[in-house]
Parts: sequence; C-alpha cells; structure tokens
Amino acid sequence: MKLKQSKSVEWTKLDNASKYFPATANELDTKVFRLSCELYEMIDPNILQKALNKTIESFPFFKSILRRGVFWYYFESSDLIPEVSEESLSICAPIYNKNTKNLLFRVFYYHKRISLEIFHALSDGKGALLFLQTLVYHYLVYRYEEQFKNYKPALDYNASIKKKMDDSFNKHFIGDNGFTRNVIDHNKRIKAHRIRGKRTEENRMKLIEGTMSVKAVLGEAKKNNTSLTIYLAALFIYSIYKEMNAIERRRPIVLSVPINLRQFFESDTARNFFSTMNVSYQFRKEETELKDIIESITESFQKDLTVDKINYKINRLISLEKNPFMRIIPLPIKDYSIRMANKLVDRGITGAISNIGKVQMPEEFEPYIRQFTVCTSARRPQICMCSYGDRLVISFTSPFKDTEIQRRFFEHLSNKGIQIEISSNM
Repeated sequence: MKLKQSKSVEWTKLDNASKYFPATANELDTKVFRLSCELYEMIDPNILQKALNKTIESFPFFKSILRRGVFWYYFESSDLIPEVSEESLSICAPIYNKNTKNLLFRVFYYHKRISLEIFHALSDGKGALLFLQTLVYHYLVYRYEEQFKNYKPALDYNASIKKKMDDSFNKHFIGDNGFTRNVIDHNKRIKAHRIRGKRTEENRMKLIEGTMSVKAVLGEAKKNNTSLTIYLAALFIYSIYKEMNAIERRRPIVLSVPINLRQFFESDTARNFFSTMNVSYQFRKEETELKDIIESITESFQKDLTVDKINYKINRLISLEKNPFMRIIPLPIKDYSIRMANKLVDRGITGAISNIGKVQMPEEFEPYIRQFTVCTSARRPQICMCSYGDRLVISFTSPFKDTEIQRRFFEHLSNKGIQIEISSNM
C-alpha cells in the first residue's frame, strides 16, 4: 500500500458491535472474514486494480485505519491506497495490528477468484458483500468495456456515502434506563458442549467448501416443513451430536446465529449492523433424530427472532456503552473486561452458523459469474453460506485437524441424492 501526502483527517466512533473486535482479536482468532466471487475466466489484476480504485471512491470509509484512544478505539481517515495482490497468505490471516497504520481490508485474486478479506470492526457480512458486489460490478464493466459502452447494467445498491457510513445502532437504539437490572441475566448462562481437538500446523484455518443446488437443499428443507437455514442448522447440530459420547450429551449443543438487522430496521449502512441469537438443543433421549432437532430449532427461531427480543438485547448493550461509569474507564481495562466477558460467553457456545443469503447481481453478468462464497476465521467449527443463482456454497472453517463433523454433514446431504462439489485448502 502506498502512502500519499496527508490531507485533513476525520475521526469516527466505532459502532456498538465494532467495539468487541479489537479487544478480542488475536493470532488464533483474527476476527477476519472472507467473501469471494468466482468467475468463469482468469482474473486480470490490472483491471481488478482499476475496479478497486473506482469502488473505493464510493466507500471512502473503508480507507479508515483503527487507532487507540485513552477511553475508546476510533477510526481515522487515511490516504492509503488499497492495492490488489495475488493470494499468498493463509485464509483470514491477521489484518489488524495495533502497532501498524494499515487498512482494515485486503483485496486479492487467485486464478478465477476475486476475494475480499475484512477485519470485522470495519464491517459485517452484508456490508462487505455490498463492497464486493460493487467491485465485481466495476471489474466486469471495465473488462467488457465494448459490450457495456452504451448501456451499463444497474447495480441494486446506490446508497449515498453518508448512508453507507451510517452508525445504525445509534440511529435505531437509545439504550435502556434499567441498565443495572437488565445487563446481567444469570438465568441464560449455560455451559454448552465444547468441541475440542488438535489444532492445525501454524494455526492455519481449515476450510472445506461444499457447492450444491439451492433447489435441491430447499426441497429437503420443505420436506421437513422448515427453512433452508433452520434445516442446515439442525443438520449441523445432528452432525456434532453423532460425534459426541454419552457423557458429552449431558450438555446442550448451542449454535450462535448472526442476525442481519437491516431486515428489521431501515438501514443502507456498509458498517456493522448485526446482532446474534443462540439456538440450542438439549438431548433427552437415547437416540435423537434430525426431525427432533428441526422441531426444536424451529421453535427457537420463532420465539427469539422477533423485533421485541432484538430491541431488548441491543438496547441493553447500548446502555452499557452509554453508562457514564463505563465511559471513563481507560481502554486497557475495557479491553481486559471484554476479553473476560468473551471467555464467559464462549463457554455457552458450541459452534456458529451464518447465512448471508442470496447474492444478487445484474442479470447481464450471469455468463461471467460462477458463484459467491463466504468464510470466516473461527475458534470453533463454523458454517458460513451464501447462494448465487442455483449454486449454494456451504463453507466449513475450523481450527482443528479432525473433519468428522464436516464429513457427516455433507454425507447426510449426499445420501439424500444431492450432488456436492467438495473443495478444501487441506
């Protein structure tokens, strides 16, 4: 990255969700996630750089660097120019370094793939996807300049720069005066089953991607009267269950599920605007069937995925942020407190599953785009998925060598007659 002559500097507060990531990022859990777009042809790095230069004009917030203040972290605008490179690092390698003034994202290519990796403090999955969609849009328009010289396809995201860098937490939530009453909820603290195993060499993230037909998986979900996300979450739990011994089944399996808040509240932000919910299954029978888990998970989604529940949870967190006492605590103590709280939360989570949904691009690009994929750094087995057209890509990341859970997961789908293409970095 090149450093230009410095201009006026702007500072921006971190949003509510972003504050968690700088305090908890480390070599074992980098808090970096990756979105990729695979084309049907080899990537031209010069055109990709041109497309990135164009894209960053409409996402100036992505040129921010992360700084440490006395009481809080903050974003500082920079003149750093992002440069594309050929992929050479391990998946979701560290980006944020408190001693280095660097951008919080990287763009690279490998054969037919364009990839974007982001430190989570800068953006969430939806925000990063908006950036990648814009990048791919400009790449294809430049790549096929003659074809699109008289008519440019329409990209379904034209929010203003102000809206893109909106702090939607502050816009929609005001906190809760019942701070001391609501912040601590001991009744919800449970110890979940923890997946343990031998870590990979150099702590490299193990990635296994399964690509299959959306319609085929949706068909299986409909046979069970549920949605695609719930069906796959239940199958994830079932696959973990099959690898547990009798003693381990005394504890529930708990999955953390990110929630895109843009589906509930008006927002065009490209920054973080998400929450999480936990869904769990407590084994009470000697033999549990997948349908038992589906029924339980469906009930959890119906009960917990409501605007009232989300309002309660986010206002509780905003209250903590706005508490006068919390504001004057020095940053190192805040970081320590967040790390301790994170360890407590970790005890109650077995794995995670995230679905960023259906990726839409102009139909004129269909002959050029094969698929989109998403994956993340993980301190426990985690599933991320997205779809484009009829291609659903389910990505398993794990810090452990063992892959029996992944094998059971994909084997179950294969036994249902679903054709799966498997790829891996192993």
